[in-house]
Amino acid sequence: MPLDIALRKKIDAGEQAAGVWLTLPSTAIARTMANTANVSWVLIDGEHGLINESHFYDLSNTISASGASPIIRVPAEEVWLIKRALDSGAHGLMVPMANNVQIVRKVVEATKYPPVGIRGFGPMFTHAAGALGATYQASANDDLVIAVQIEHPQAVEEIDLICQEGIDVAFIGPYDLSISMGVEFGGEEHEAAINKILNACKRHGKIAAIFCLTGEQAAKRFTQGFDMVSVTTDIDSLTDGFASALSTATRNFSAN
Repeated sequence: MPLDIALRKKIDAGEQAAGVWLTLPSTAIARTMANTANVSWVLIDGEHGLINESHFYDLSNTISASGASPIIRVPAEEVWLIKRALDSGAHGLMVPMANNVQIVRKVVEATKYPPVGIRGFGPMFTHAAGALGATYQASANDDLVIAVQIEHPQAVEEIDLICQEGIDVAFIGPYDLSISMGVEFGGEEHEAAINKILNACKRHGKIAAIFCLTGEQAAKRFTQGFDMVSVTTDIDSLTDGFASALSTATRNFSAN
């Protein structure tokens, strides 16, 4: 029996999937984001967010119960971190700085049960994925969504090899990519690298994904052909909402 992975169903149907970024360890914010119309997935940010492994289970279950897929970003490709994230019930995993094929191979091995990989068996808390125990194990290798972040020139150079390593998603981190390349964000060289990754995904039948901060950026990337795009983060939405409301409320204040 397949696991109940909302994002997997979406991408297998050939549909584009919009998501949002969670950096705060709040189930209330997670529920609000997951319940927003057209949200297919919520990224639980254990790399740069204020989230650690103790939050993984509650956040995963909250997001899943709202009909979206919880995807956990771990800080690094450590086997024990990957195991803890998946055992919490996440629908998928994201690993940052997958800078070469060796790192990607390690990630895939850590996410798959034998004989494909080396993941240890202990899915006692995988309610959010729709199954426990042996039922979960039977489908996890095929149904969980495995994403690696492409954000370094070496990864761009090796993108065809990376796409052949058993991943589901090549997820571009555009800001780190521009920094590591030493080029202007949004400039010609930067966009050429992004297009190279996108085209490689299309050739190899992988999901092409990218991080955006605004709806305008995300709409452009969907039109460009990306399958999976983040639209905003909790912090950016809160900041922009506060700033907009306060600006409107105080625009007639006299200057001090």
